[in-house]
Formats: sequence, structure tokens, C-alpha cells
Amino acid sequence: MVGTENTRLVVLRGNSASGKSSVAAGIRDRFGRGLALVGQDNLRRLVLRERDRPGAANIGLIDLTARYALDAGYHVVVEGILYADRYGQMLQQLRADHRGRTHCYYLDVPFPETLARHATKPIATEVGESQLREWYRPLDLLPGGIETVIDAGSILADTVDRIMHDTDLARLPALDR
Repeated sequence: MVGTENTRLVVLRGNSASGKSSVAAGIRDRFGRGLALVGQDNLRRLVLRERDRPGAANIGLIDLTARYALDAGYHVVVEGILYADRYGQMLQQLRADHRGRTHCYYLDVPFPETLARHATKPIATEVGESQLREWYRPLDLLPGGIETVIDAGSILADTVDRIMHDTDLARLPALDR
């Protein structure tokens, strides 16, 4: 078992440019200290500098990092594309092992909107439409209907508000760390 009955685990998944990182940052900004962001891109691309493939080392590192933070009393937001076929088993086990409440969200953005949003990102000159098309998986949901789907019509502030409310993070005090 991991975490406590009071810790919250939030999983944010979706395609590239769906807003996962912005939502995660918004949740952290609203909550304050005591909420750890476990970002797939950070651990996979920056820490390990590896490609996203089945069985890659970042899968275990994401799991280990989330578990460590939960055990230390932090609320945790795990965010990334986190393809269901590659990360699903790890996420299911993390969810099953977490003593507190776990909430999973999938940000559903259609491909044309993905392209438009991607064009505004610093990585836009390095990653083109063909690569985005290759990465894109419509409604790549985890099994069991455990994810709340949030569509592209939900603006950032509303999405953050919804998650803060659903998880009770809006009512919990920030930690003095």
C-alpha cells in the first residue's frame, strides 16, 4: 500500500497538446505546497532521455516517483500522454495500491485542435504534423471506465476548478514544507 487515506492521486492523460501540463500546473498553483507533479515528459525526456516505447525505464521511474511522494505525504499529479497499452498496467497498480482517493482524467482534444495548440509550443519547430499524427490516439482510455473524459471545450480554469472540486483538493490545506 502507498500513501495515506488523506493523500490524493490525480492522473491526467491525453494526447500531445491536450493541456495536461497546463492543467497540472494550474492545480499546483491553486493548491500550493504539498502537491508533487510527476510529469512523463520530464522523467522520460529530460531525466532519462529515452524514447517512449513498451517496457521503457520511465514507466518504473514514474511509478517509483509517485509512490515516494505519496508515502512522504504529498498529493500527486501524474501527467503525460501515458498510452494505455504501455502505462496502463502501472497506473492500474498504482491506483489499486493507493490508500487515499485516486481520480483519473483524460483530456480529449481532436486532432485539428492538437495541431493548432502544438503550433504555439516551443517544440513546434522540432516536431511536425506527421509525427503528431503518428503519436495521436483518439480516446486511448484505460480499461474499466475509470477516467473522466474532459473535452476540448472545457477552458483551462474550468478544468482546474473541476479537478480541484472532484478531488477535494480545493478544501484541503496546503502543507507547510
